[in-house]
Amino acid sequence: MSEADALLSPEEETEVVRAIREAERQTSGEIRVHLEYTAQGDPMERAREVFLALKMENTRERNGVLIYVAARDHRFAIIGDKGIDKAVPAGFWDSTRDAMQNHFRNGRFAEGLIAGIRSAGRELKTHFPWKPDDTNELSNEISKG
Repeated sequence: MSEADALLSPEEETEVVRAIREAERQTSGEIRVHLEYTAQGDPMERAREVFLALKMENTRERNGVLIYVAARDHRFAIIGDKGIDKAVPAGFWDSTRDAMQNHFRNGRFAEGLIAGIRSAGRELKTHFPWKPDDTNELSNEISKG
């Protein structure tokens, strides 16, 4: 079992995926979580690489959000595609990061991820509300590297 696998128990992983599904029921946006052992450099750069590797730019409205975590480095990044980045207010990603970081610092990793997912989901709902013709364009499962 890798360190990325050890971050969440199976039950916690189920809770995180459930939070993604719940958030996406309100929006056409897509949220992904990616966990890996180390960023091997700048976590934001690695998040961009993972974003592309997961083909998150292939959403109709360019409104995907990736929460990337490098376990060993105790670092994470949140990256949004062009559509969502144009829509959210200044400082939005910082407030989402802060909400997550408070949980992480207190050893509540799953709760931190869920807080970030809910925050991103609320903002996505505001700018990209769910429509009857929406489909789930990306997997809700947590990816690991």
